Amino acid sequence: MDNPLVPVSLVTGFLLIYVVAVAVNLNTALILFLFSISPVLMIWMVVKVLKAAFESTHTFDEKWYEDQ
Repeated sequence: MDNPLVPVSLVTGFLLIYVVAVAVNLNTALILFLFSISPVLMIWMVVKVLKAAFESTHTFDEKWYEDQ
């Protein structure tokens, strides 16, 4: 799973499921379970995105904060 879009998509889907579960007032135990595993999923996503093999074609001096 080298593609960093896969973890981002999965965690975004999880977020949508969580928001819908809260909005329709599902079982409180289910909502609390989803809430309790969300930090683990978020950390997993951040680690996968930061470890993704990506090389910029620009140097820091050329594109400082990509504002040019």
